Amino acid sequence: MRFCRLFLPLFLLLCALPAHADTVTDLQALLGSLRTMQGEFTQTVVNRSGKTQTSNGSFAIQRPGKFRWHYRKPYEQLIVGDGKDVWLHDPDLNQVTVKQIDKALDSSPAALLSGDNHLEKRYRMKALQSRDNLNWVEAIPRQGDNNFNRVRIGFSGKEIRRMELEDSFGQTTRIEFRMIVVNSKPDAALFRFTPPKGADVVRQ
Repeated sequence: MRFCRLFLPLFLLLCALPAHADTVTDLQALLGSLRTMQGEFTQTVVNRSGKTQTSNGSFAIQRPGKFRWHYRKPYEQLIVGDGKDVWLHDPDLNQVTVKQIDKALDSSPAALLSGDNHLEKRYRMKALQSRDNLNWVEAIPRQGDNNFNRVRIGFSGKEIRRMELEDSFGQTTRIEFRMIVVNSKPDAALFRFTPPKGADVVRQ
């Protein structure tokens, strides 16, 4: 199974410096002011045995509930949240998987970041020590049926720079964001998806 497929069955968060008590508040304020976010990403998945796989692509988020996560290498895959449903297209298999967005909010980094501003309703949040010149917040799901055991979000100023996720399969997913543009006006077509002709569509 490709590591990148973990995102829908399933995309994120020490050194000696002390954690700032207001780091959680800072992250909440950042998310509260975040309307859109676009850029490139590099994702590294480390499985239980230490084997790694790296992929990269582009992303776009429009809160609440809309996102586009496009893997380009090593395998193409597209995930689109249109505000109602989440669509996963695998061109190699010519298959599309559809899931209601309220069932997918905790299943991927894009879905998590594109949700509402009340992250604390679904996660217990705490500040971590600063590292790599970033402030860090750890989020642990309040419900036991979440795909992730914990998520760590690294941010600086008005930008989310990294995410680290530990899932129930013993895998760690690290995502680094770059070429970030926030609160622009992305093309609305980015958040629409029509299954290709002849594709096998599976609704979950």
